[in-house]
Amino acid sequence: MELYKIMLVDDEEEVRESIIRKVPWEENGFTVVGSAENGEDALEKAELLEPDVVMTDIRMPYMDGLEMAERLRKLYPAVKIIIFSGFDEFEYAQQAIKLNVTEYILKPVNVEELTEILQRVKASLDQEIAEKRNVDSLRETFYHNLPVLQERFYLDLLKGRVKAEDMDELMREYQIRMNRGGSWAAGMIEIIMPENQNDTLTIHREHELIPLSVQRIVQETLESRFLPVVIDDQGVLNLIVALEQNQDAAELIDVCNAVCRSCKRILKLDVTIGIGSRVDQMQKLHLSWRQAREAVGYKNIVGAGNAIYIGDVEPSRKAVLYFDGKSESELLTAIKFGGREEISGAVKAIALKMDEAKVHVRQYQMYLMGIMNCLTRAIQQYELAPAEVFGRDADYFEILSGLNTTENVQQWLAGVCIRMSEAMNRKRDTNTQNMIRQAKDFILEHYADPELSVEKVCGHLHISPAYFSTIFRKETGQTYVAYLTDVRMEKAVEMLNHTEEKTYMIAAAVGYTEPNYFSYVFKKKFGVAPSRYRGKKNHEG
Repeated sequence: MELYKIMLVDDEEEVRESIIRKVPWEENGFTVVGSAENGEDALEKAELLEPDVVMTDIRMPYMDGLEMAERLRKLYPAVKIIIFSGFDEFEYAQQAIKLNVTEYILKPVNVEELTEILQRVKASLDQEIAEKRNVDSLRETFYHNLPVLQERFYLDLLKGRVKAEDMDELMREYQIRMNRGGSWAAGMIEIIMPENQNDTLTIHREHELIPLSVQRIVQETLESRFLPVVIDDQGVLNLIVALEQNQDAAELIDVCNAVCRSCKRILKLDVTIGIGSRVDQMQKLHLSWRQAREAVGYKNIVGAGNAIYIGDVEPSRKAVLYFDGKSESELLTAIKFGGREEISGAVKAIALKMDEAKVHVRQYQMYLMGIMNCLTRAIQQYELAPAEVFGRDADYFEILSGLNTTENVQQWLAGVCIRMSEAMNRKRDTNTQNMIRQAKDFILEHYADPELSVEKVCGHLHISPAYFSTIFRKETGQTYVAYLTDVRMEKAVEMLNHTEEKTYMIAAAVGYTEPNYFSYVFKKKFGVAPSRYRGKKNHEG
C-alpha cells in the first residue's frame, strides 16, 4: 500500500516526539517524512519533502501556524493542512476556515481523535486520486470533449501540424471518419459581414450567429453528395471534403456555388468559397488548404459570392520544393532539444524530400538557401559564432555550390546541425551559470534586506520563481532559503569576529527583524548561541 507523506510542525520537541511515537501512522496509511520547529523551518522542508499532509500547531515563534498555512496554500494548493492548538478561541477557527484548513483539533492531541481525523484525510486523498485515475470518469470527460478534440485535429491537419506517423492513431482515438473515398480537398469560406446593423434581417444584427448559420447551410448542402466537415476557427470557416473516385473537382465546385447562392438568398450575405486541388493523402490536406486560401484572394477578379477553384485561376504548377514553416520548426526543434539521433532523423527527412521532389537544380539551391537562412537566424538569435557552426572563413555561396547531391547535403547538414546543437547547449549552460552568479551577487548585495524573497531576486533576473528555484537547487545543491541563510550566517560570524556590535544589531544587519529568531537559526547552524560563539572566540584569542 502506498503511504501518504505527513510532516509535523510544533515548536515543542516533546510534543512532536510524543505524537510521532503514539500514533500508528502506517496502519492509517501515512508515513512521517519529517518534522519542523516553526513555520519558517517547515516551509523550507516542505519544498524538499513534498508532504501530502502538514500537521501544525498555531502558536509558534517567528511564524505561526496560520501564516504558514496561508503560504503553504499558495505554494502547494493540494496539501492537506491539520491545525492543532491549545487555545480554544473562535477567531482561530474562523481564520482556519478561511484558509480552507482540512481539520482543526485542540490540544492535548488525543490519539483516538487524531486517528479518526487521519482516516478522514486519507479517505479524502484516496477519493481525489481515485477520481483523477478513474477510467470511466476520464472516458466520460473524453467523450464530452470529443467534438472539441476532433475540431482541433482537423485544424492541425489543415495547418500541417499532424505527423504522418501519428495520423492513423489519432484518427482512431478521435473517431475520425474522413478516410472514405481515397482523395480529399480543402476549402476556405469567407463571409462578408453586413455593414448596416439596422438591416431588416435580425441575424444581421447578431454578427456572432452568422458563421453558425453559414456553417449549417454548408453542411446541409454538401452532405447530400459528399462527406464534409466544416471547422470554425475563430469565426473563419474551413472545409474538408472526402471525395469518391467518381467525383471530381467540377462537381464539388457546383455544390459550393449552390451554397453561395443559398447564403445570398436566405441570409442576404456574400459568401466566397476557395477550393484547393484534391490530394491523395490526408496528411497533404494542408497543401490543398493553402491553395484554398490563395483562391479566396482572387475574389476581386472573379467576384465575391462564388466558389473559386485554384485550378481555374492559377496555371498548373510543376513540382515545388519549398522549405516551409513546418520543416523549419521540426529541424530547429531537433537542434534545440534533440540528440544526435533526432537531428540525423530530421536531416534525413529533408534529404528524402529533396529526393522525392525531382526538381530543377536551381530549386535545390533555393531550397538550401532557405535552410541556410533558417540556420543563420537561429545562430543570430542564440548569439553563436558562425565559424563555430559552419567552419572558419566559410563562404556560404561556395558551400551551397559544392552541395550537388542529396548525400552531400545530408552529410553537410547533419554536421552543421550537430555542431549548432552542441554550441547551443554550451551557451545554455553558460547562461544558466551566469544567471546563478547574478543571483548570488544580488543576494550578497541585498542579504541585509529582511524582505529579500525569491520573488524579489527573480524580479531582478526577469525569470519565473518556479524556474529559478529548480535551476538554483540543481546548480547549487541548496534551496534559495538555505543558501540565503548560509550567506547571512557567514556575515554574522564576520561581524561577531571583527566588531563589538550587540547581537540584536548584528541580527538586523544581516536581515533578521527578530533577534530571537536570528539566535535560533545561528544556534541551529553552529551549535551555540551568537553570544556564546563570541565569548568562545574571545576566550580562545
